[in-house]
Amino acid sequence: MATSKRIIINSIVVLRILTLSACVAAGALIVTNNFKLDGDKTKFSDIKGYRYVLAAAAGGVLYSLIQLPFALYQAVKEKRLINGRFLPMFDFYGDKVIAFFLASGVGVGFGVSIELKLLIDQLVDGLESLGASGLDEFGDKNKKFVDRGTIASGVLLAGFVTMAILTILTSANRNGRGF
Repeated sequence: MATSKRIIINSIVVLRILTLSACVAAGALIVTNNFKLDGDKTKFSDIKGYRYVLAAAAGGVLYSLIQLPFALYQAVKEKRLINGRFLPMFDFYGDKVIAFFLASGVGVGFGVSIELKLLIDQLVDGLESLGASGLDEFGDKNKKFVDRGTIASGVLLAGFVTMAILTILTSANRNGRGF
């Protein structure tokens, strides 16, 4: 096998592992994102945008788990598990669909986090201007909640970037000619 082709195939395996890792980490961060205040528990699932972030991360995990054995087989055996056009086309189109799904999850996560942070700041400022006190714990816990959502979205962004690079490599690998 030509050296450049071997480098591309090995890069695909590494990028698939990185995508899987980033999506798992983003999912774990968003699922464990909750807090309790005065007996009321706020969970990530209370925010629909964060549910979408989890769905995007789960989609990335599922797709990566499907693709990883095929990529490992190709790297080790230096040939495709299934001959023909199916796997290269599945790589090509699947990577693009998942990349856009991850990108939309990143956008939703950042957008919801930024808007919630602004809303919480305005709420706390407004209530304090009316003379309310004791809002420090409310503000701090909500900000940490939103910051954790932002971090999960940032980790999902890393998953998107690796998947976007994969789309370039699988585009070149689709027709078997490479770059």
